[in-house]
Formats: sequence, C-alpha cells, structure tokens
Amino acid sequence: MSDVRPKKSLGQHFLVDLNIARKICNSLSGGTADNPCDVLEVGCGMGVLTQFLLGRDDITTYGAEIDSESIAYLQAHYPEFAPRLRECDFLKCNLGADFAAGVKIIGNFPYNISSQIFFKILENRNLVPECVGMIQKEVAVRIAEPPGSREYGILSVLLQAWYDIEYLFTVNESVFNPPPKVKSAVIRLRRNMVSSLDCDEELFVRVVKASFSQRRKMIRNSLRSVFGSFGGREHEFFSRRAEQLSVADFAELTRWVAENR
Repeated sequence: MSDVRPKKSLGQHFLVDLNIARKICNSLSGGTADNPCDVLEVGCGMGVLTQFLLGRDDITTYGAEIDSESIAYLQAHYPEFAPRLRECDFLKCNLGADFAAGVKIIGNFPYNISSQIFFKILENRNLVPECVGMIQKEVAVRIAEPPGSREYGILSVLLQAWYDIEYLFTVNESVFNPPPKVKSAVIRLRRNMVSSLDCDEELFVRVVKASFSQRRKMIRNSLRSVFGSFGGREHEFFSRRAEQLSVADFAELTRWVAENR
C-alpha cells in the first residue's frame, strides 16, 4: 500500500525522523513486562511513532485515528496492532468506558486541536496519569511556563493545577512531511498529588478564564465584567494581572469570589 497523503483539513504533518520518534517513545514511562500499562496513541498516521511503542514490552499500545486512509495503512503494515486500533475522534472517545483502570496518552498531536486534546485530558485527569505530546512550540511554552511569564495563560493554570509539566525538547520543521510553518516541541505531563483544589472547581475554571479575558487589565476589571461589582468589596489580588497569580492564588481567589459574589 502506498504512503498516506497528509490532509490539511486534519492538520496532518507526518513525522519522518525515526530518531525523534524513538526519543518521544522513550519519554513515556511504562509498567513492567509482567504488568504492562495501557497507552493510547492519538493520531497514529503512518506508524512512525507506533512502531517504537509496539516494540516495548512494558506497555500495551492502543490507537485512536480519525483518518480512514491511515487506518488502512496501519492495518496493512502493523497487523498485530489492528485489533487495538480504533477509527475514532479522540475528542469524542469515552476513556472511562474504554480504559477504566486508566491510560497514558502519547502522540504527535494535530496542531489545530492540541488545546482541545489537553482539555480532554483535564476532564479525564483521574484516568490519565501521564501524557507525552508533540505540539506547536508556542503552545508547549505556554503550557509549561510559570506564573509571571507573558506566555502564562488559561491552559497553563488549568493543567498545572493537576499535572507536573516538563518541556522536553524542541523539534525542527524539517522532520515532518509536509513541514509545518512553525517549530514543534515535546512536553510531558505527569499527574501530581493534588486530589482537590479546596474550592469550587467549576467556579475555579470560570475565575481563571474571566481573569485572563482581559490580559492587559487588572483582575479587578476582568472579574467585575463577569461576576459583578462584589458590592464594592476587594481582594488583595485585584490590583494584579492574571499572569502574576499561581494556581494556589487562583484557588484562594475562587474561594473569595464564592463568598462575595
């Protein structure tokens, strides 16, 4: 079977560098040969990363691939993988039904849905202990940046609340077909020990999103535009900007908003 044609509509940029694929594979922790852990590769493409995952005896690799042409290619070239390969949209997968004991996520994520993939992981954070993903460098930097950085934003706060995040390495455009117009990067997320943020977690998300809705303004203005005037009451963080607050600060601010709105 001939190679798969990359489809712009699916944001496909196929990795062709075997050394990079091996490095991504080796960045994911596994179980043991006697007790392998389940791993789901998102967007298998032509199996450049898949082949290295299948070579590990400490993991059991599953695949989620939306492109029927890629599915046919993978079934032809990796027949042992076919029973665990699903033609589906990862964003619509029911991870709890498919992987009740949990699953690690890995992949060369399509740039156009990378943020949505991470929001999906957040929704399933108690099922996903680890994720290794290659994404647009700009997004990777944003996710991994600490408070105080200009790149620090909504996704940074929400992911860092539940995961320890490492920026692993940068990937040049030349290792893809077709080459993207931007550099890529590989990051690793590992579930931290936080079981609760000690606040209303749905409100926490609303407070974080509201705080960053007007990045150049102080938090006072951003929150009041969403939650009202708080009866004229003020929190000490009101004179700061959103990028200056840590996860713990946002949790404290959420508790205050819950009491004063």
